[in-house]
Amino acid sequence: MQYAGEILRVHPDGLGAELGLVAGDKILAVNGQNLRDIIDLSFAMADEEIELLVEHADGEQEVIAFDKEMDEELDVEFKSAVFDGIRNCANHCCFCFVDMIAPDMRSSLSIKDDDYRLSFLYGNFVTMTNMGPADFKRIAQYHLSPLYVSVQCMNPELRAKMLRCEGAKKIAQQLDRLEAAGADYHTQVVLCAGLNDGKELERTIREIVARRPHALSLAIVPVGITKWRDDPFPLRQFDHDGAAAVIDEVEKWQKQIQAEEGRTFIYLSDEFYFLAGREVPPASFYDGFPQLDNGIGLTRNFICEWEKNEPETAPLSEPLHIDVVTGTAVAPMLQKLAREAMAKEPELHVRIVPVSNDWFGKTVNVSGLLTGHDILQALQGLSGPRDGIIIPEPALRAGEDVFLDDMHLKDLQAKFPAARIEPVQTGADFHRALADWAHYHKSREGESTYTWQSNAGYTKNLTY
Repeated sequence: MQYAGEILRVHPDGLGAELGLVAGDKILAVNGQNLRDIIDLSFAMADEEIELLVEHADGEQEVIAFDKEMDEELDVEFKSAVFDGIRNCANHCCFCFVDMIAPDMRSSLSIKDDDYRLSFLYGNFVTMTNMGPADFKRIAQYHLSPLYVSVQCMNPELRAKMLRCEGAKKIAQQLDRLEAAGADYHTQVVLCAGLNDGKELERTIREIVARRPHALSLAIVPVGITKWRDDPFPLRQFDHDGAAAVIDEVEKWQKQIQAEEGRTFIYLSDEFYFLAGREVPPASFYDGFPQLDNGIGLTRNFICEWEKNEPETAPLSEPLHIDVVTGTAVAPMLQKLAREAMAKEPELHVRIVPVSNDWFGKTVNVSGLLTGHDILQALQGLSGPRDGIIIPEPALRAGEDVFLDDMHLKDLQAKFPAARIEPVQTGADFHRALADWAHYHKSREGESTYTWQSNAGYTKNLTY
C-alpha cells in the first residue's frame, strides 16, 4: 500500500525549496521505497542519489531526481509524522485522561495514540499492548531508541486490571523484547492512591531498577481526575499526607541509586511536592531533566532559566502594572520570582493571577490546561490598573493562538484593549517579560510540532 506524507511547510532556504517543493505536495516514495512514516523517509533520504516521487496538489505526480550530501536535510515539515495513520490505543485505562476531556471540545483532544513510532519521535508514552513481532523487528532494524513506556505497575494482574486489557499482563516479556532489540527506554508510572502505590509501587521500582542500563529512568506522576470523569472504576487522588508518604518512600530508592551510580534515576513529578508542601529538589537531582516533557522537574527548570537569564534593562520612568495568569499549582513559585523582579524595579507592579480551572475541574491545577474562558473570567473579576497580561504559552495550541476551548487569543485581547497580552513559556521568557516589557514579544509564527531532520530527530514543545 502506498502512503503519502503531506508537506505542511517548506523552509525557504532549504533543499526542499530548491527542489521546488511547496506546502500541499505529498511525498509518495524515495528511490522506489514506499513510506509509512518519517522514520522510513529519514533512512531513505540518507542516500546521496535520490529519486523523489511527489504528488502535487492538482494530482499530478512527478519524479524529482537529485544528488545531495549524505547528511543534508530536506528542510520541510509534515502535517503528520506518520503517513499511514496514528496507531490508536486499544486499552480502556481506568485513569485515562482523554476519557475525562470535557464534551464538545475539538476532536484532536480525544485522540488516543499508542504508537511506538511517536514514542521514539516525540517521547509519547506507549503501553506496548498493541505491538507485535514486526514492530519489535523494526525497532531493531532502525535502532529506534530510546522509547518511552507506560509501565504503571509490574504486577501483571493489576496492570491488566488498570489498563483493562489482557495483553497488559505481558509487560515483563515486552520489556525483554525491547532489550533484545537493542532499545533503551524511559518508563512512567501513573500513580493512583490505594491502587498501584505502597507495596505495588515498591515492586515496580525494584523490577525497573533491576533493568538498568536498558531502563534509563522512571517517572512517577499522580493520577489526574477532571470533573467530567464518569468511569465507575474507583479512583482517588493524593492528598497532603499521601503525597508526603510517596516522597518519603521514593527518596529511599533515590538515595540508594545515587550512592550506586551518582544519579537519581527515579523522579517524582512536581505535583507531589506541591501537594506535600515541600520544595522541589535542586537541578542536580534531575540528571539533566530526561523527562521534562512529562512534568518532571518543570518547576526547577523554570527557576534555573530565570536565574541564568537576567536581562539588562533601563529603569522605568512610570508605573507598569502586569497581570500574570497561571495555574494554581505554580502560582507561589511565580509570586516569589515576581517579588525578586519588583525588588529591583520600584515602578514594576506584578499581580499573580491563579486561575481556578472551572472547565476541567478545580483539581486540575496546571497552567497548560487553562481555557480562554476561565482566564477571561479570572481577569474580569479583578479591578485596578493593568498595562500588560502574561499568559502561559502551553495553554495555546502549538503554532496557533487558540486555547483548548477554541477561544482565539485575539478575542481575549479584544476584552482588554488597554493591556498587551504576551505568552511566556520558559523562565527566561518570564524574566525578560518582567524586566523589559516594552520590548518583549514572543513570536509564535511558524511553530510546529513536526520538524523533519535527517537523523529522524524532532523538536517538541514543552508543556509548563
